Amino acid sequence: MATFGKRVRECRDAKSLSQQELAKMMSTSYTVIGKYERDEMMPSIEVAKKLAKLMDTTVGYLLGKATDSNVLKDPIMLQRLNEINGLPDEDKHCILYTIDGLLQNARTKKAFSNK
Repeated sequence: MATFGKRVRECRDAKSLSQQELAKMMSTSYTVIGKYERDEMMPSIEVAKKLAKLMDTTVGYLLGKATDSNVLKDPIMLQRLNEINGLPDEDKHCILYTIDGLLQNARTKKAFSNK
């Protein structure tokens, strides 16, 4: 199981950032980032939120509560999904069927435009 430190390191590497670069963005020292990555120190929740935002992930992912670092973060999409989720099942089915058709159309266009 990936620890907080391993996930911080993974996200930092994915962004091609050095510990020094991340430390500067976080207004801290690279030794603190190193301690996070070695699981010698845990940040406050506010610092963890800032770290997650800079890494384009969530605190839940960093803490191991979520398995995907690329969770949906677009607030407009989240709002729409929540609205859809609150609809009766028949309406949800119709909307999802329509979305599936539009996605298939977009995939087809993309496939043919790449040739």
